[in-house]
Amino acid sequence: MAYHKSALKRIRQNEKKRVLNRYHARTMRNALKRFRSMTSKNEANEKLPSLVSLIDKLAKKGIIHKNKAGNLKSGLTKQVNAL
Repeated sequence: MAYHKSALKRIRQNEKKRVLNRYHARTMRNALKRFRSMTSKNEANEKLPSLVSLIDKLAKKGIIHKNKAGNLKSGLTKQVNAL
């Protein structure tokens, strides 16, 4: 167990960040699942910009890697074009 005041603070900060990162990652995964189950091209075209924005924000914060963000956006765009 940590003893120093700064180490205890770091533990508290890490826990808060971990919970927030998990929340954001789970939100993204749920949005991806909903998007991938869409069958209407018009609906998918409407939702794509907001999902891309969400992915970009997570990559900027470092929650997901920037290359993963690019791969996700590319796959989603291909999916929309294939509908």
